Formats: sequence, C-alpha cells, structure tokens
Amino acid sequence: MSKENIQTTKKYYDNISVANRTQQLAYFVQQHDKNRMFEELLKTLGEKQILVLVKSKRSADGLMEYLQEKEISSIAIHGNHRAAQIEDANAAFNAKETAILITTSRILEALKLQDVGIVVYYDLPNEAADYSKALRLVDEVGKSIALIDPEDEGMLSTLELTLKCEITEVEMQGFEHTNHAGTAQKDKTKKPRHKKVLQKAKRKANIKSKWVPST
Repeated sequence: MSKENIQTTKKYYDNISVANRTQQLAYFVQQHDKNRMFEELLKTLGEKQILVLVKSKRSADGLMEYLQEKEISSIAIHGNHRAAQIEDANAAFNAKETAILITTSRILEALKLQDVGIVVYYDLPNEAADYSKALRLVDEVGKSIALIDPEDEGMLSTLELTLKCEITEVEMQGFEHTNHAGTAQKDKTKKPRHKKVLQKAKRKANIKSKWVPST
C-alpha cells in the first residue's frame, strides 16, 4: 500500500477531545450512602489501579477507615501528610503495592501516577479544570466514575456543557438507598438539562425515585 493511501488520524489532547473518547459514568447517591456504594463498585471493577478523588481531608480519612473495617486495603493522602509520605504513597501505587489511592485535587497536582485504570470522583471537584486533569489519567484506555449527590447536580451540568459531552447516568442494580436520620428530603425535581430529550428526563426521574427514597 502506498503512503498516499495510508490515512492517519491525528489524536487531540485538549479537554474536550479527551472527554469525548473516554468512558464516563455517573451514579446518583446521597452523601451518607457513598461509602457503601463505593464498596459495591469495587466488586465490579476487577484488578484495576483506582484513583479516588475527594473534596476534603475528612472524606479521605473517613473512606480509608471505612475500607479498613471491610478489610479492603487503601491509602489516603492529603494536606496533613508530609511530602515524604505523599511520595511513598505515590510509589506504592505505581508499584501496585496498593490498588486504591484516595486523595484531593490539590495533592493530585504533585503526584506522578502510572497505569491508572479508573478514576472515581467520590466528590465532584469545585472546578471543571480539576475534573479534566484527573480524566486525562485514564484518557481512552480507562474510565471515570462519579458519585453524584444532590449538591453535585449543578457541577454535573457544568461539566457536560464545558466538555461538550454527556456523562452516562446509570443505576446500580440492587443497591438500597437509605434515608439519613434527621435529614428531611428535599424536592430535587429539575427541568431536563441542556438538549436532554424527555425520554432521558423520564429515565432520570425513575433513577431518582430510588436515589432519594421517600420518608
């Protein structure tokens, strides 16, 4: 075959291109049910190197402690850790001595992670740019999973608009959502997001009927 007949496709690495060729999933879940849902997710992910992003130091430590109780090994690193501890965690993840690394977007900037198979946004970041930085770690070869609580819906819409893609909204079959003691459920009904057809809005409403259980 002549060189003239060989067609080459240029691969772009801007945020929009990365987002549109990388699988992204969103599971709806209340904040107090996230630990349990993450535990259930782990049963489906196989032997992958998993990066988990949280918003706070408290969330990082809390998730690691929950996993320890379930005899699941993980490492949490955040701003309270020394540089040497962060470097050790980075090395342990790259050497596959641990499969689950829990951290914040700020600490992620200092890491040099290899072979990340799955990014889990335990919390969506406050900035779309932070979402994109992590998404690049699984560009095309891996996937991202976001756990969306009611406060995250605005950012989910922002991400879809900014990255010009739709993040697939899915339901975890068999997962039992619970009511948080002493917390009143709010009406989270909204109009369909940009260019969403009524069919998708109906499907989302059906998912939410399980996501936000009645009292």
